[in-house]
Amino acid sequence: MEHRNFKLDTEWNMIHYPEKPTGFGILIIGDERHFVDEKTSFWTQNEGKLALISRLKKQGYTVFYSNLYGKNWGSDKAVHLAKRLYEFVIRTEIINNKIHLFAEGMGALVALKLLEEMKGNIRSVVLLNPVLSLKYHLEQEKEHKFFYKKLLKELSSSYNTESNQIVEIISNPDDDSPTLNSDVPLKIIHVLSGNRAYKQSNLLKNLSVKWKNEQAPVTITYLVPEKKERLDYYLVNFMKENERVL
Repeated sequence: MEHRNFKLDTEWNMIHYPEKPTGFGILIIGDERHFVDEKTSFWTQNEGKLALISRLKKQGYTVFYSNLYGKNWGSDKAVHLAKRLYEFVIRTEIINNKIHLFAEGMGALVALKLLEEMKGNIRSVVLLNPVLSLKYHLEQEKEHKFFYKKLLKELSSSYNTESNQIVEIISNPDDDSPTLNSDVPLKIIHVLSGNRAYKQSNLLKNLSVKWKNEQAPVTITYLVPEKKERLDYYLVNFMKENERVL
């Protein structure tokens, strides 16, 4: 069996099985376009994502992920379901109870909360072009009225809050720059593609100084778009480095 789809709560989930498992698992938390249904997922329909899944399976990883209520933007219910998925997979599959996290874009908001709540069960974290601050992301989108209104609507739905209250909630200073109170190794891979990516890189530069002062185990790799095809190289190498101690 190459993969299977199953439901937790109202949400579909998917597990991909390697031919020669090494006993290590990766929980993927996707970006805005991510989805899972009863038969397929964004990661099997997108050519680049499928290629990455295939490479991870060849390295012996059991890969799993959830629909997580769609565009959840780091909501508590998405974090809770991600924890339930972890517990389910640990019970039903033969993998080490310390897993890797790989999150893209919006998924970083859930990943960072999991890192705080589950650090004893997380081996390493890789974030690809992460949204690290909702406040900063919302400020960026103000330049694009259509996307700003769309984002407010998504946030209102995911946080079950009126749109006119969302801005006030997200403007909380605590959201401005995440503090990483964890000894779990974390790697950020930032692909410099487009105006938004360059603005996010400015935030990353500021945060890297903060994390250095906090002595957080964070490394940042910047890639030009032409080098994105080497993503699996950086991903696998980082994870393998953190599998020496079971």
